[in-house]
Amino acid sequence: MTRTVYVNGEYLPETEAKVSIFDRGFLMADAVYEVTSVLDGKLIDFHGHAVRLARSLTELDMQQPCSESELLEIHRELVKRNNIEEGLVYLQVTRGSDGDRDFVFPPEDVKPTLVLFTQNKPGLADNPAAKKGAKIISIEDIRWGRRDIKTTQLLYPSMGKMMAKAAGCDDAWMVEDGYVTEGTSNNAYFVKNGKIVTRPLSNEILHGITRKAVLRLAAEAQMEIEERLFTIDEAKEADEAFTTSASAFVMPVVEIDGVKLGDGTPGPIAKRLREIYLEESRKTAI
Repeated sequence: MTRTVYVNGEYLPETEAKVSIFDRGFLMADAVYEVTSVLDGKLIDFHGHAVRLARSLTELDMQQPCSESELLEIHRELVKRNNIEEGLVYLQVTRGSDGDRDFVFPPEDVKPTLVLFTQNKPGLADNPAAKKGAKIISIEDIRWGRRDIKTTQLLYPSMGKMMAKAAGCDDAWMVEDGYVTEGTSNNAYFVKNGKIVTRPLSNEILHGITRKAVLRLAAEAQMEIEERLFTIDEAKEADEAFTTSASAFVMPVVEIDGVKLGDGTPGPIAKRLREIYLEESRKTAI
């Protein structure tokens, strides 16, 4: 079935969607994005994603294409038109096109490009990978310094996933100056003696919407949390580990660089946080 997508004010069949070859998102990755999960036909953490989008745009001095209420309506319409019960809504804003290529930003009257599309993912919440747990490798983090801005500069994270695949693993955690920053598309955590450890927010990592929700839920469940820098060796000695992201929720990690964590199966805290997050998300979805 052909998807209906959204491009600059129009709902179109995906086969008819077009963006200029001079669009700065295409030429220079001058673009930001968000991905919102859909469960039971409703949007998870939509407001958080909208707020982060606005922040990313502000940090890059890029125009907001429309209001949050208008974005919500577009999301809901795409979910409805594409019959999404479980899946994702991808949103991208670029600085637009001035009709040619130039390093200098286009004039302020050039409108941003706004594109959204859905991805149908039946079984998103009941992902078999979460029952098995992920195996990860560590790689050097060579990305630019403003990872808190959710840009479309995703070449190195893509390469990281391919490095992991080549090593027979599922994903990679990136390391900079001896400390873990984050996963290729997720925030990273380990658990030792019942304490959850994760890197604090800064320009070095993405301010994950799922991260924020999971840490709040963990605190409400009276779990101990410590936000600090940590090494990959510390993580290898952990009792368990996990990642969080909008599309995978809470994903247990069972192996790091060939070292099994615990008994090599998803740990109790990761499993419990996934249950709590999914339960709460379904209650608050819009």
